[in-house]
Amino acid sequence: MLNRSDRSWLHLWKVARLYWFREEKWQARGLLFLLLLLSLGSSSFLVIESIQRGEIISSLAAKDSQRFIEAIWLFFGLIVMGIPLLSFNSYIQGKLSLNWRRWLTDYFLNQYFAQQTFYQISQKAEIDNPDQRLAEDIKIFTQQLLYFFGIFLDSMLQLIGFMAVLWVISKPLMFFLIVYAVVGSMVTFLVFGKVLTHLNYEQFKKEGNFRFGLIRVRENAEAIAFYQGQIEETHQVKNKFRKVFGNFKRLINWQFNLNVFQNGYQYINFILPFIVLAPRIFSGELEIGAVSQSQAAFERIGFALGLVINQFDKLSLMTASARRLGILTQAMKTATISNNSTIELKEKPELNLINITLQTPDHQRSLVKELSLTISVNRSLLIVGPSGVGKSSLLRAIASLWNSGTGIIERPSREKMLFLPQKPYMILGSLRQQLLYPNHQLVIDDQQLLQKLEQVNLAHLVSRYDTLDCVEDWSKVLSLGEQQRLAMIRLLISSPIYAILDEATSALDVHHESLLYQQLLETTVTFVSVGHRSTLLKYHQQVLELTEDHRWFLSSATNYRKN
Repeated sequence: MLNRSDRSWLHLWKVARLYWFREEKWQARGLLFLLLLLSLGSSSFLVIESIQRGEIISSLAAKDSQRFIEAIWLFFGLIVMGIPLLSFNSYIQGKLSLNWRRWLTDYFLNQYFAQQTFYQISQKAEIDNPDQRLAEDIKIFTQQLLYFFGIFLDSMLQLIGFMAVLWVISKPLMFFLIVYAVVGSMVTFLVFGKVLTHLNYEQFKKEGNFRFGLIRVRENAEAIAFYQGQIEETHQVKNKFRKVFGNFKRLINWQFNLNVFQNGYQYINFILPFIVLAPRIFSGELEIGAVSQSQAAFERIGFALGLVINQFDKLSLMTASARRLGILTQAMKTATISNNSTIELKEKPELNLINITLQTPDHQRSLVKELSLTISVNRSLLIVGPSGVGKSSLLRAIASLWNSGTGIIERPSREKMLFLPQKPYMILGSLRQQLLYPNHQLVIDDQQLLQKLEQVNLAHLVSRYDTLDCVEDWSKVLSLGEQQRLAMIRLLISSPIYAILDEATSALDVHHESLLYQQLLETTVTFVSVGHRSTLLKYHQQVLELTEDHRWFLSSATNYRKN
């Protein structure tokens, strides 16, 4: 079985290959090749620059003014060529990172919203904060991985160039450096590797939970205020922050230990060339400039060989993001796959439930057993029963949000059906967009929209906000009853074959409820309603009653009313 570290690298590979091995990969690979050429040029510049710096120091030690002037002019020439080269290298790396992030974000968003995967993900407790993974983790992953590719490439090229310099100056010094870097890297990986990667992964999770707790307070501020629940909410949010604080405290403690090791490693790198070469300098075997050259070469080679040591904090952050994205990718692929028995869905003109046994998504509890019924066109159905018996769950099964259980559901395609939940969803947009949702491509003139608003007694909204294109936080400025009436306009505009209403008029008074259902009766829409009010009976032809012992009874509305 793979351990956590192995899985992190496997996740990194699986997420990275999505971009670099796609069909339209050549533009990205072209930029990557350009980055390779620029890195080669930058590394060559640094090698020549270190040699020239040694030449300047040697000319000063020799008190040779002509040699010094020539060395200075050559150094300025190198700078003129090298600065644009180094700057353009960073620019291409940033552009490639941005393109990668854009593509990967589009890919994840397409997967996330495909076939209602976002809903299935929301039902899985093990996938925490998918919004954070889509926003922050993709950013960290693309930036840091490309950053590491860049410094790894630079390090390898500089390693080759500066090893040649150091080989000429001191072969024993080069061999010692290789052993020193290998041992240091192994210590870093074995001592700090798994711990820091895990702590960074947990920090992402706990930061996301803390932010989500604050968002919940903002979205439910009125309900919390009515309950006077501020003390409990303060406790809940502070508890989440305590977990953030506790994990981060452990993280900085381990980071401190890593920094101690890194700083000790780097300072030994700095002083060692002076110690090794001092006897040869004192004997006159080497010029003083050789110390500068060897120190620069030693530093660059040490950085290249000790890349894991010097960058391990960022490396652990990147692998944590890769792991979170890899887990999300796997969850999205398996969102609609179940190893247990599932309800089969078939596309048919009419809505039929055939021998349906409905279970909760964890398959731990049955809600309805062996239900069979046909909801013919123009034969609307009212579903009744005590709370918790599975009325709304049955609607989820019809909508293919739940498939746990057995049996067959025959229904038209989702484009020919519309589901209205008890709490309507108000999008972030204009009043016009609210009315047309989810069919944003529809083009309906203002007069028709105004007429629909008039039909459900919402004409005052246009007077209040002056225009259909006014943008507000509609979930806050509209009452729940107004939101339910607005959702009914969506139904009237869409005019589906079947409409599924899950207590969609629960916040309305009897007058407005009657107004909306009367308008539905004037359309060709066949509707299935969940409700508790007896006033709903007269708008339906059939009644399905669900009981707490998983049984069901189907009768005509007339017979049900008599009972």
